[in-house]
Amino acid sequence: MPKNKNKQQNKSQPNKKRFSVEEGETISACLERMKQAGYQPIRRIEKPIFQENQAGVEPVSQEIIFDAIRIKSEH
Repeated sequence: MPKNKNKQQNKSQPNKKRFSVEEGETISACLERMKQAGYQPIRRIEKPIFQENQAGVEPVSQEIIFDAIRIKSEH
């Protein structure tokens, strides 16, 4: 019966989730946050952020996003 309870708890959280590296956060800190939430990264996405000025359009920063999947417990 305990196995059914674990399955119900896992269903309350999605199997896939996206985590963004927050402003002022390191990639390592984001990965640790993912691990604490019970997820592991499967893909890294980098999106440039542009700003328009008199000289044209220039990249000013980038957004880093991790696609993650739920870590399967071995219990």
